Amino acid sequence: MQDDNLKDPNTENLPEKKNERRDFLRKSLLGGTVLAAGAIGLNKVFAGDKVKVVSSDGKVYEASSGNLKEFHPAPVTNDEARKGIAGKKFVMVIDEGKCDGCKKCTEACQAMHYTESDREWIKVFTMKDAEATAPYFFPKPCFHCDNPPCTKVCPVNATFKRQDGIVLIDNERCIGCRMCMAACPYSTRFFNWSHPDPKQTAAIGDAVYSPESSYPRRMGTVEKCDFCPDMLRQGKMPACVSGCPMDALYFGDQNEDAVTNASGVTMKLSQLLEDNAAYRHLEELGTEPRVYYLPPKNRKYPAPEMKKEAKEKKNKKLPGMDSGSMQM
Repeated sequence: MQDDNLKDPNTENLPEKKNERRDFLRKSLLGGTVLAAGAIGLNKVFAGDKVKVVSSDGKVYEASSGNLKEFHPAPVTNDEARKGIAGKKFVMVIDEGKCDGCKKCTEACQAMHYTESDREWIKVFTMKDAEATAPYFFPKPCFHCDNPPCTKVCPVNATFKRQDGIVLIDNERCIGCRMCMAACPYSTRFFNWSHPDPKQTAAIGDAVYSPESSYPRRMGTVEKCDFCPDMLRQGKMPACVSGCPMDALYFGDQNEDAVTNASGVTMKLSQLLEDNAAYRHLEELGTEPRVYYLPPKNRKYPAPEMKKEAKEKKNKKLPGMDSGSMQM
């Protein structure tokens, strides 16, 4: 049954409609994920009072904006959450030369997942290679390893690896034994010691739990960075990536060999890693992390102020090395 407010595009405007549809689909983050995962409903493209919409079967319609409601897909089932998004292999790249340590990625993650202040799913560490060198910053999410130690020790199969590369935790199965925390060499898992904050509970409302959204959370269970799989199903970036003002975080599909940052700049993954001598944190452990780092060889921001002692030591002349005492 077709809504009276919806009508097929005019025949004479068909080429124009096809171009508009193609432009809309091109803006999707990861190819077809906007229309993937069995989503039912209409994806909206606003143009004044009239709205052009693309249905789940690929047809383009036009309607009054007042007659449309925002489409919110229902949470996927646990079986779907365990399988992941078909045909995808998600990967993250972090450019240490662009990161200025602002922690906006952490703030965006916590706002997205309603996490407590003592549980930062993506921590930003200040690093220093030598006493006299300027520090740089090291954001550390969960690494979603291809060979994850955490999944091997869970006695109830609460933490699992999906076909799209993401490692998740099902809090409805988790018994709080913390074996996964002991097995993780990166310390990226957190134990939920308390009941959710009342303000967070009110903000979440009557949301249905899903391993893909990680909330509503439960006391006595383990939680961690999840790459925002519920956002990925909608063709959107993980919260940390879209929240980074420095464009230091890239995210994408390894199968497509492409990653994108918050500004929408898409790079060829393999070339980005090769040209910038990328590395993976503690990859010698054989965990095969899905997060790559680009060394801070070319800073994109002013270097942080060095400590006073380091400055003094740097400016101090070594004995016998001034221009008047040098001999050939």
